Amino acid sequence: MARFDGKVAIVTGAASGIGKEIALRFAAEGGIPVIADLNLEAANATAAEIKAKGSDAFAVAMNVVDEAAVEKGVADVMAKYGRIDILVSNAGIQIVKPIVDFPFADWKKLLAIHLDGAFLTTKACLKHMYAAKSGSIVYMGSVHSKEASKLKAPYVTAKHGLIGLSKVVAKEGAEFNVRSNVVCPGFVRTPLVDKQIPEQAKELGISEADVIKNVMLRETVDGEFTTTDDVASAVLFFAGAETNAMTGQSLVVSHGWFME
Repeated sequence: MARFDGKVAIVTGAASGIGKEIALRFAAEGGIPVIADLNLEAANATAAEIKAKGSDAFAVAMNVVDEAAVEKGVADVMAKYGRIDILVSNAGIQIVKPIVDFPFADWKKLLAIHLDGAFLTTKACLKHMYAAKSGSIVYMGSVHSKEASKLKAPYVTAKHGLIGLSKVVAKEGAEFNVRSNVVCPGFVRTPLVDKQIPEQAKELGISEADVIKNVMLRETVDGEFTTTDDVASAVLFFAGAETNAMTGQSLVVSHGWFME
């Protein structure tokens, strides 16, 4: 019997990048991933890819900062499957600028997607998990949940904030057998990171190779990027935990960049 047989996992931002890898891995281990993404066309394509391999999957359009959209997406999942076992709050963006030049609108947009999105999806899923007396929530943090980098004030603030939210969910959810944890990846070669390389090179006045070697991977033990597979393994580790022994925790997956 597979680890996640018949379990329904909502993964936000799952049409691409880390979220997609997590969805693929859940399906491979018997789970039913719900691809919740702003881009419904891309979400449908990912769901179709999973179905083509013989597993079930479901795509829902979800703008995580829109409470009505989140509630509708979660309601649609309940109507179809009657259960939500796991939430992976993964949707996120990145905007890099020095604080003195950071537009307030961009600050608010980034915080909304990371923090409001985590709160709204958590709130919508928790009532169903509480009713079932079972559930696991995994937040996509970052080494920036623990550490800071230049040019990333709202991102670092948001990722630190997710640790706090997760700890409260762990305390409130314990009596209902709902666990909450955070996975904190280092740099992963996703489109989000690829876009940052030229942006940081320009802001810092250095080459793209220097951004990779001396900014992104300088603190790792081996100069290697973390992979989407590495991150998915950590998410599934937390999602599969069955007792409160593993709750309110954060796990750094970063080739040694930041050691606890």
